[in-house]
Amino acid sequence: MEIAPGAVHVPGWLGLDQQRELVVACRGWATGPVPIRYTKLPRGGVMSVRTVCVGWHWQPYRYSRTADDVNGRPVAAFPGWMAELGRRALVEAYGDPAAGDGYAPDTALINFYDGESRMGMHQDKDERSSAPVVSLTIGDSCLFRFGNTETRAKPYTDVELASGDLFVFGGPSRFAYHGVPKVYPGTGDPATGLAPGRLNITMRVTGLPPEPGPREG
Repeated sequence: MEIAPGAVHVPGWLGLDQQRELVVACRGWATGPVPIRYTKLPRGGVMSVRTVCVGWHWQPYRYSRTADDVNGRPVAAFPGWMAELGRRALVEAYGDPAAGDGYAPDTALINFYDGESRMGMHQDKDERSSAPVVSLTIGDSCLFRFGNTETRAKPYTDVELASGDLFVFGGPSRFAYHGVPKVYPGTGDPATGLAPGRLNITMRVTGLPPEPGPREG
């Protein structure tokens, strides 16, 4: 289902086994080397979601290889199997066998939402690349608000994202404002291994130069 040019929602894209595997992987990353944390904002606020990163460490407005705002350690490497998952997501979302060609995500932000967590309208624009963002939902459903590239206000489209759903935004919609105004507690399937709460995994291409030596796991 195309929500806007370049923005596509694919319900139920991940099977239950894939969701369980991702939950296990995310639990491992959440324990370190850089543990999951509430991100502090430049003006002193704290985000209501908890975040852990792989490949590159994100903090507001920049990426780094070390988590200087947490414990100073290098983040976990971005796994090759996740890059392949991202390429397959683009092929299936856009219905184009060539859509994943050259797509090389090098970071993923993994956000955990409890029943009270929210995400305000924002743009994913700390990357130096306009390659698409691949977003996966596991666990509780949420209300996902997908807007326009000019303003946080209307027009926007509200979409319910459920466990296993894929959402891709690229092309004209790559820098659209988006957010999560509500999570629906108790809507996830405990068979995913996640109950309660919602995991959101977003793969991105930073466009930053790789450091010497292999980084994919």
